[in-house]
Amino acid sequence: MIRLGAGRLDRIVAVGAHCDDIAIGAGGTLLTMCLARPGLRVDALVLTGGGGEREAEERAALAAFCPGADLRLTVLKLPDGRLPVHWEEAKAAVEELRAATDPDVILAPRTDDAHQDHRGLARLIPTAFRDHMVLGYEIVKWDGDLGRPSAYQPLADETAERKVELLQEHYPSQRHRPWYDREAFLGLARIRGIACHARYAEAFAVSKLTLDLGE
Repeated sequence: MIRLGAGRLDRIVAVGAHCDDIAIGAGGTLLTMCLARPGLRVDALVLTGGGGEREAEERAALAAFCPGADLRLTVLKLPDGRLPVHWEEAKAAVEELRAATDPDVILAPRTDDAHQDHRGLARLIPTAFRDHMVLGYEIVKWDGDLGRPSAYQPLADETAERKVELLQEHYPSQRHRPWYDREAFLGLARIRGIACHARYAEAFAVSKLTLDLGE
């Protein structure tokens, strides 16, 4: 198995259409990176949920998922489920984020996610971040849209468990959802772990990757 690292990580960007998207899709990876690199700068953008309970949940959750990091979170108030008709506002937010940081890695939704908000945000990212590694995270849901990911981040057992604990602790508004439970989150992580010879992992889609194998 070939393992290609991203080199030194000083700055990352994490984006989500909704509060909890980042944590569900890449919470274990955030924990892994932030614990390994105290002071890592994390610029996070969420397009919906601002100004209410959901924003409060997101701020507390991402603070826990990014221990020791320089976290800078923006939560906007675009309407949930209506991103396609708010394209200009979403694009402006992504471009403003790009002007504020030059990240080493971007965590974003997958471009083939079945949810229109996730998919729309994913397609906006490369219009502003043209020369960056984008890892498209996956979110298990009723659409049945999980695919065949191309990149994996193994998770230590305690990291996978901690991710589930934080999801349950910080997003009480989501606990009623039939898919929002320990079994679903750890089950997917176990399946992705099998694919990369680990017990647990998070998986990502990579649409474009530039290699430098000459050094």
